[in-house]
Amino acid sequence: MKKYLGFVAVSLFLLSCTNTDRDNPYDMWGSNYMGNISAEGSSSSVEAGNKPSSSSVAPSSSSSIPSSSSLGGGYRGSYGSLLYEDQTYKTVVIGTQTWMAENLNYNASDSKCYGDNSGGDSQNMCGTYGRLYNWATALTVCPAGWHLPTRAEWNVLGDDARKLKATSGWNNNGNGTDDYGFSALPGGLGTSVDSFDDVGYYGFWWSASEYGSNGAFYRDMISHYDYAGWNSYSKSILFSVRCVQD
Repeated sequence: MKKYLGFVAVSLFLLSCTNTDRDNPYDMWGSNYMGNISAEGSSSSVEAGNKPSSSSVAPSSSSSIPSSSSLGGGYRGSYGSLLYEDQTYKTVVIGTQTWMAENLNYNASDSKCYGDNSGGDSQNMCGTYGRLYNWATALTVCPAGWHLPTRAEWNVLGDDARKLKATSGWNNNGNGTDDYGFSALPGGLGTSVDSFDDVGYYGFWWSASEYGSNGAFYRDMISHYDYAGWNSYSKSILFSVRCVQD
């Protein structure tokens, strides 16, 4: 019951935000939510004419570190590495892009960790899901030579969330096949008043693309659907960050 009430409270908060542009028909918070149906095999997408389908993205085998089951295990290629602020991140080449294969976990000012925020992180939420950032902070936290991806850069990955999700870590049988080594994990969301929800069920990642003066676009994935959607909300909400190489 406590989990349910927390979910309802955060859902109401999101619905009250301004500058919404929710175009994911499989998102229960979306204005055009289609109900309890499966998204698998759907051809619905945002800006479909401006990006290749996900089936056209080929995994790379040119990087240096072997695949790790801790990041999903479905990908059979190899990973590169990036040392940033005393933490080593796995990276992966997908088509012509190089992405972090983990959510960013840089302890920047104004960032929050889902779970224990006292500094001890007893549940290891930071290590597993990374930290959560408001949009202004998200623009600044990627390492030199990397940046917060735009909508166009996200779109290159396609909208088949099943191929982008890690093969473990998603609740409700929502794990993916992790075809490209992207290993998306559901880090949930946070608000500026230390309210957190949806870890294990929803993944939200900021893009660098604004929506009006107060909002910005983000990519989302849901445990029980295989569709990666595009939506927007207030820049003050806290979402995960993935960095892409310049």
